Amino acid sequence: MTVVCTGSIAYDYLMSFPGYFKEHILPEHLESISLSFLVDSMIKQKGGTAPNIAYTMALLGERPKLLGTVGEDFSDYRAWLEKNNVDTTHVKVIDGEFTASFFANTDLSNAQICSFYTGAMAHSCDLSLSEFAPDYPQMVIISPNDPGAMYCMVEECIDLGIPYLYDPSQQIVRLEVDKLIEGVKGAQSLFINEYEFELIQKRTAMHAEEIKENVDFMVVTHGEKGSIIYADNNEYMIPVVEPKEIKDPTGVGDAFRGGFIRGYRLDLSWETCGQIGALAATYCLEQSGTQNHSYTVKEFVDRYKRTFSSDSSIEKLL
Repeated sequence: MTVVCTGSIAYDYLMSFPGYFKEHILPEHLESISLSFLVDSMIKQKGGTAPNIAYTMALLGERPKLLGTVGEDFSDYRAWLEKNNVDTTHVKVIDGEFTASFFANTDLSNAQICSFYTGAMAHSCDLSLSEFAPDYPQMVIISPNDPGAMYCMVEECIDLGIPYLYDPSQQIVRLEVDKLIEGVKGAQSLFINEYEFELIQKRTAMHAEEIKENVDFMVVTHGEKGSIIYADNNEYMIPVVEPKEIKDPTGVGDAFRGGFIRGYRLDLSWETCGQIGALAATYCLEQSGTQNHSYTVKEFVDRYKRTFSSDSSIEKLL
């Protein structure tokens, strides 16, 4: 069974400012604001929702396929993904463009000034699942991307009868309401956080029960409170896994999705899928960056058993 991950593919440029932005902003002169901040550090991280999810799936034994558009600066990122068992055959390089990039400058109070450059991602609407014909994927992950690309991917999956996981996330406010409704109603599963669940209800005028009835299963994450899986007319409460240390929450949700999907593909119980997702998320939380956590499958299974139980079904990962 093949899984295709679609969504943003990006570089993250993370900078630290050793002061406070508020000390440099004069409210009475906002109409002529012109600021420059001398930062004391900058790191470049590999990011984007699609490769983040795929990376964790690959750590747990999957070989997911990535579908997206990137710039001419993608070669080192491609080599990294391929080295870590992510198939980038269907990642298209756009000549004359840079890979989508996120620039974040954070001050001492954790206030941020950020910019996002779409770059090559703007061309992702030109991609199609027809590239996989006749061996179409048996599951597609539709995560935040160019809105047009998300529309097209939803429609293709529906037309081809391919189950898809819908993860609209930060694009909920940018998706047209009718397209958002179509995405939710056509999905096999919906993955969102607590705030996003409320936002979807507000934008679509669909109530919570209606949304649940339209998908086979739904996962709503609640940060440090854990997550809830809605499936088979039941609710499964999944606690977080206590981290050894907290370094960076960026990408934790993507790691959760990657872990959950791997368990789902092995036909494990809902609780076990959620617990695999929770542990995968914690591994990410314990490192800076979205793809700097690593482990062998055996190490993961051993920690899972110490954390949750000695349920032998987890050994399917091996």
